[in-house]
Amino acid sequence: MEIEKGGSLVDMVLSRDFGCSHYKRKCKIRAPCCGEVFDCRHCHNEAKNSFEVNQFARHEIPRHQVTKVICSLCDKEQDVQQNCTNCNVSMGNYFCSKCKFFDDDVSKNTYHCDGCGICRVGGAENFFHCDQCGCCYSKMLKDSHRCIERAMHHNCPICYEYLFDSLKDVSVLQCGHTIHLGCLQEMKLHFQFACPVCSRSICDMSSVWEKLDQEVAATPMPEIYQNKMVWILCNDCGAKSNVHFHIVAHKCQSCNSYNTKQTIGVPCL
Repeated sequence: MEIEKGGSLVDMVLSRDFGCSHYKRKCKIRAPCCGEVFDCRHCHNEAKNSFEVNQFARHEIPRHQVTKVICSLCDKEQDVQQNCTNCNVSMGNYFCSKCKFFDDDVSKNTYHCDGCGICRVGGAENFFHCDQCGCCYSKMLKDSHRCIERAMHHNCPICYEYLFDSLKDVSVLQCGHTIHLGCLQEMKLHFQFACPVCSRSICDMSSVWEKLDQEVAATPMPEIYQNKMVWILCNDCGAKSNVHFHIVAHKCQSCNSYNTKQTIGVPCL
C-alpha cells in the first residue's frame, strides 16, 4: 500500500513521535536471541541485561544477527530493509544494512565504519579509523595520539560502561587510554588529574609543578630528615630517581614532574 499525500498514514506520520528515547524511527526489531520485540537494541539490553534480571538469563542482543523488523505504522513484520513492504514508508531516513540500523535523525551525520564494524556519528569526513587502536578517532588526533591496541574495547575505568559502542562521548587521554568525557570532567571537578589506568598526567601540569616547587622550598624538613634519600618512580616519564625525602612531594629528576611515587630499594639494572 502506497502512502499518498493527504492520506491517513501521512497524517499519522506527521502527528506521532515514533521510536524510543535512544532513536527516532518507524520500526521495531525482533531480537534473535529471545524472540521478543523491542524499539531498539539498547531497549533490549536495558530490559534483558539489568540487575533486575536473573543473572543466568541476562544477555545482550547480537545486533548483526537481527533479521526481522516490524513497521510502526502498519505492524507488518518483514525482513530488514529501509522501506516497509506493506505501506512503503521509510522506516529510517538513515539505514545501514550491515548493522541492521535505522534512524530518522540525519543531523547526527551517522556513517558506517567497516573497521569498527558498526555505525558511528559525527560524519565520516571528520574521523579516521586507527587499525592498531581498533576504533575511530577525530582527525585532529591522527598524527598525535598514542596507539594502544584495542583502546576502546574495554569498560570506562570510572563508570565501567563498555566504551566501544557507548552512546556517550569518549575522550582519548595523552597516554592513549580512553574514558567517557563526562567521567573525565567529573574527575577534574574532584581534582583528579591522573589517568585512572596508568596514572600518567592527563593534561599540562607545569603550572602546578611550579607551585609545588615553591611549596617544597617554603617547607624545610627537620634536621633528622635532611639527608634521607628515597627512590621514586615517575608516572609521567617512567624514570627512576634517588632524591631527598620531603613530606610535600618528590620531584622527578628527568622530567621535573611531581607525579611520582616512592619505591623501595635500589632499582634493578
